[in-house]
Amino acid sequence: MRFGVLGPLAVWADDGRPLAVAETKVRALLADLLIHAPRPVPAEILIEDLWGDDPPRNAAAVLQARVSQLRGALGDRGLVVRRAGGYQVAAGWLDAAEFERLAAAARAASELTARADLLDEALGLWRGPVLEGLDFAVPYATRLEELRLTLIEEQAEVRLALGRAVELGAMVEAHPFRERLLALHLRALDRAGRRHEALTAFDGFRVRLAGELGVDPGPELQELHLAMIRQEPARTNLPAPLTRLVGRDAAVERVGKLLGRARLVTLVGPGGVGKTRLALASATGQSPSSPDGVWLVELAAARTAADLTRSISATLGIRDDIPLTDALRDKRTLLLLDNCEQVIDDVAELARTLLAAAPGLRILATSRQLLGLPGEARFEVEPLSEPAAAELFAERAAVEPGGIVAEICRRLDCLPLALELAATRVRALGLEELARRLDDRFATLSPEIRGLPARQRTLRAVIDWSWELLSKAERAALRRLSVFAGGCTLEAADAVGVGAEELARLADRSLVAVGPGPRYLLLESIRAYAREKLADSGEEPRIRELHHAYFVGLAVRAEPEVRGARQREWLARLDAETADFGLVRDARLADALAWYRHLRGRLVEARDALAESGGDRAWLAGMSTALGEPPDTLATGGVRASWFAVHVRWAYGDFAANLRRIEQVLERAREEGDAWTRAAALATRSHLAMALGDLAASRADGEHALAAFTELGDRWGQLEAADSLAMLAEIGGDYDQATRLREEGLEHAEELGLWPAVAFRLAALGRVALLTGDLDRARTLHERAVHLATRQSYRSALEFSEVGLGMVARRQGRLDEAETRLRRWLSWLDDVKGLAGTAFLLAELGFVAEQRGDAVTATRLQLQGLAAAEATADPRAVALAKEGLAGARSLAGEPEEATRLLAEAEALRASVGAPLPPGERGDVNRTLARLADHPSAEDDRRRKPAGA
Repeated sequence: MRFGVLGPLAVWADDGRPLAVAETKVRALLADLLIHAPRPVPAEILIEDLWGDDPPRNAAAVLQARVSQLRGALGDRGLVVRRAGGYQVAAGWLDAAEFERLAAAARAASELTARADLLDEALGLWRGPVLEGLDFAVPYATRLEELRLTLIEEQAEVRLALGRAVELGAMVEAHPFRERLLALHLRALDRAGRRHEALTAFDGFRVRLAGELGVDPGPELQELHLAMIRQEPARTNLPAPLTRLVGRDAAVERVGKLLGRARLVTLVGPGGVGKTRLALASATGQSPSSPDGVWLVELAAARTAADLTRSISATLGIRDDIPLTDALRDKRTLLLLDNCEQVIDDVAELARTLLAAAPGLRILATSRQLLGLPGEARFEVEPLSEPAAAELFAERAAVEPGGIVAEICRRLDCLPLALELAATRVRALGLEELARRLDDRFATLSPEIRGLPARQRTLRAVIDWSWELLSKAERAALRRLSVFAGGCTLEAADAVGVGAEELARLADRSLVAVGPGPRYLLLESIRAYAREKLADSGEEPRIRELHHAYFVGLAVRAEPEVRGARQREWLARLDAETADFGLVRDARLADALAWYRHLRGRLVEARDALAESGGDRAWLAGMSTALGEPPDTLATGGVRASWFAVHVRWAYGDFAANLRRIEQVLERAREEGDAWTRAAALATRSHLAMALGDLAASRADGEHALAAFTELGDRWGQLEAADSLAMLAEIGGDYDQATRLREEGLEHAEELGLWPAVAFRLAALGRVALLTGDLDRARTLHERAVHLATRQSYRSALEFSEVGLGMVARRQGRLDEAETRLRRWLSWLDDVKGLAGTAFLLAELGFVAEQRGDAVTATRLQLQGLAAAEATADPRAVALAKEGLAGARSLAGEPEEATRLLAEAEALRASVGAPLPPGERGDVNRTLARLADHPSAEDDRRRKPAGA
């Protein structure tokens, strides 16, 4: 007999037939017994549960009658028995008990698939609300319902980890305050490409939670929301496979299981056995358990520890001066480190460091030897089985499998790369001739080759055989292509003596891979073989000189292009040549690539290249400044480099001195006819004029710079010049214009992949939202900016964004948070001599103290801020400090002094044509409201002319 309580009460016979228990009290009796099963239930409890406060006369006898009815309905008197402790039902199978058993088994399961199956089975037992309508069953039903909801959440987590579809909309609607459920719903929507729905759902939850319960969402849910609104670039760079992976299904599953148990898994085996292809297939299924990204890092071009860290930083899209430990510390990421053998010691040391610092990091490595770290899981990549090898060869060669195909596969030891290479020759040679040549080829292997490990020997034999089939021109082309570290374009190949015809023939023979562009690449095993041939040829020095000359010339040619209408195209082109640029030490290349490297955030790379090659000292000084290092302040150089040295430090130190330096650059640019540098200098001078209070001059320079950059087609220049104009619109209270300019700038920065600039523009949009009263949007934008600035290690962008969050917090009444966010930047601004920033922070901190009612602290801070503001010579900064001091004086009971300070501030703003805009009047209005309690002082203020 089977019983069900997970829904309406149900009884089934052994053959599955439903049995009817019709009478209401009898059904209630059975339910009560099942709730307590297998324990007996005292008669007193059954009577109370069935009849409550109104039991029948002779209740024990009535209960006995109901028991008899139940026995009759079940058809087996032995199912309900009387024990010493009361009545007991012999429930051979109860859905609730099975539900709890399956739940426990699911939680104990180590494999995700098994856990998913158990959870599906458990939840499949539910037919509806538990024993609805029975008051005594409410505690029992509540416990089971809570377990059901928890299992639904666990089921969703497992399904997401397995990459399966998850739909929780109805559940969230039924349980609107269950945060874990909502978080899973948001993740499922985001994974399904429905991010807008996810963000809308979160906003609705936040509003409902605040309105009904008066609280904010929990930290985990807020962090998930923040992760969604960051809108980061794609979280994987794994390439889509061009051909089907044959014979590796079991291996992919085993590697996946290893990644579930170990944080470092190394695929070892000889070149050509298919380590990379297997690793890519295994990593593809890991995205759900690595929400912060699955990243392929190709190390074929790496030769030093610096190359290694630079490759990882470039792949992750972070600036190369950010420690990888900081970038990965709180991330759940999978790194696929491919071709580790040539830097095995450096990889091992870096892996040890990263795994210790980042508990959510996993590493999948391919190498010809283990890294040798504790906890490393080894997976030996074996050759294909003979049936799988025959299937692969037949598919690639477009032939039917048979005896001769099996023979070829055995001769090639079933190595995938060898099979791929051999398959390309079938059309020209036929199967029988191919098999014969393989026999001849292996018979002539030299002793040195025979001394290599067996699988390497076989692969070398295949490549050697393939080499022998090439013409003299094709051999020369293949060995010359080995000089490139990161592949090459047709133009680059031509520069080292490789023509388009030879490239095409090598591609046909699968010795050269053709990527988008087109771009021509060598598999690493073939490249290593070709490098040996290049060394033996005697032409290596000449080919390397040609390589050097080509990339110096490309850099020089690209320098004006990254500042013009084809900027985006050339940035992408230079990105593709990063590995080969790194092989060239030449001052001309270092100077020509300095601006490109700055735009891409590769400041350490730029600084090191300039220092090692003896590049322009002004470029070097600018890069040092951008990295927060002491620059060579006396450095001079080319006009663009000299502009750059001022550009990166205009907001710090002596504004007047910086203005004199930019004037000198502007004069040089005019003399040299350098339109781009003249426009850049005007944009910088616009910023400085604004800082010094000359808004008219700032507007004129900004407009001229924008027009010049628009004519030149430089998107970076347009967003730089528009930044001043957006700030001027903000100062004038034209928030629509400020928003338009900020959004255009954000679009340009995102198109070009200039993520530090994106951080600044996001925070600037957050400022406009703050000024228009949309504090929730302001907070969101500033949080996104903080994330990007942190990732890029741009201290100035981070300071700007963090201060914005402090401003939002103050206006929302979160004064402790505001003080913490604002105060932390005082020492940094002092270090970089950021007087304007210091004055602003002190004013904001003074307002915090005033809002707390602390007149003494508010006065002290505002006096300090006034001193800093006066040192900047910016009338607007001085006006803000006086407005802050007025607030402090009014709080201290000094209305006359407060009134005088407000009048002086008003006059200062009027002197530069910038009256206080509506969005910035909040603090002054608070002071005026306080002064309203002192009518005589207010009357005095009205009578006194401005500036008196």
